[in-house]
Amino acid sequence: MQEENEDDFKRELGLLDGTMLVVGSMIGSGIFIVSSDMVRQLGSAGWLIAMWVLTGTITVIAAVSYGELSAMFPKAGGQYVYIKEAYGKLVGFLYGWSFFAVIQTGTIAAVGVAFAKFAAYLFPAFSDTNILYEIGSFKLNAAQIVSIFTIVLLSYVNSRGVKNSKILQTVLTVIKIMSLAGLIVFGFFATKAEVWDANWTNAWASSSLDMTSGSWMPISGITLISAISAALVGSLFSSVAWEGVTFIAGEIKNPKRNIGLSLFLGTSIVCVIYVLANLMFLAVVPLQEIATAPSDRIGVVASQYIFGSIGTLIIAVMIMISTFACNNGLIMAGARVYYTMAQDGVFFKKAAQLNTASVPAWSIWAQCFWASALCLTGKYGDLLDFVVIIVLIFYILTILGIFILRRKMPNAERLYRAFGYPFLPALYIIVATAICIALLYTKTSTSGWGVVIMLIGIPVYYLTKAKE
Repeated sequence: MQEENEDDFKRELGLLDGTMLVVGSMIGSGIFIVSSDMVRQLGSAGWLIAMWVLTGTITVIAAVSYGELSAMFPKAGGQYVYIKEAYGKLVGFLYGWSFFAVIQTGTIAAVGVAFAKFAAYLFPAFSDTNILYEIGSFKLNAAQIVSIFTIVLLSYVNSRGVKNSKILQTVLTVIKIMSLAGLIVFGFFATKAEVWDANWTNAWASSSLDMTSGSWMPISGITLISAISAALVGSLFSSVAWEGVTFIAGEIKNPKRNIGLSLFLGTSIVCVIYVLANLMFLAVVPLQEIATAPSDRIGVVASQYIFGSIGTLIIAVMIMISTFACNNGLIMAGARVYYTMAQDGVFFKKAAQLNTASVPAWSIWAQCFWASALCLTGKYGDLLDFVVIIVLIFYILTILGIFILRRKMPNAERLYRAFGYPFLPALYIIVATAICIALLYTKTSTSGWGVVIMLIGIPVYYLTKAKE
């Protein structure tokens, strides 16, 4: 497609589109999977719900804090722009480097793999056990091909213009919300009093499941802190990507108003759905079965309790729709960051071009290539740890940037101010920093490597500058 040097995106997205992008990007496969491991780590209904409430609270605090920044800098690139304005080009580049290397592409790959796993319920040939090619230790399976195909397909749709991708995003997200709401409602109708009562007996007795013996071991002190941080990886990973709406600020109508509102409405809707979904799990599935769900697919187990044998197919279709919409939102939003970085001279020059449909097609395809490559690694679990630690670090830096920019730019127009400033933003920084420290302490082998990948960006930045 012929390239044009257009200066402006087309503002075609309204408040509903922005909100649906937030919701659609946040809800992927995590809510149907991660609660199983969270129960294994902490061993009680009270701790499970507490982790989701904590995650929801800090997520909404972070999202409404971003509203101030989005009103100050209502242009493409979003979080990258905020970090660059607060800390300078180097830290901005580190964010963009991490975003391309791990955060966005890693999340796209993980969601694509999840789509393929559940598609295998309908089409067994798509299973990751169906090995298509093998050389040495590398094995290419059908699930990897399916995940890459969906990423390529959605990249193509997004390269054809924002109008098509926004319609797809809104329709799929509405279907996703209605499906999840239906599952929750039917789940509460299928509540078993004995299951609910048993699950809430000793609701705060923290314990960890020994998978070899199947017995619960009481935990406290450092072991409990370790279990909390491990459990939070799942709920936090399920609650990221809401900032994607800030990346497409150049295509939002009335961005100074609509981005902040989209962030608040979208994160609030998702966090309420997540808490209700986990209460529903506890209403129909015994705690032991939540912890030992095959392949952690608690959504499948719950659906089987609610709908019987057809439940597996129902949840598989739901998750396929959910992950497809999730990746559409991620692919749409991510490319705008590389576009803005390229305009600043810290990414490939081609990424700074818009095509005839007024979208950064080169950026979309570069993102597609690297996300597809990550699908071939098969390291789904490791990607979660990598993504969460780096995402949290940059969330912290961005919200700290509110304090910095109020001193650097005291007279800048602020149509919207961070809710609860300075107390709620400071609370988020403290809580998120504590979680980061706990992750680095308890998951050094994965989270630590995530930080290393981020820091590798420093010599890359200076080598790039020297070359210039």
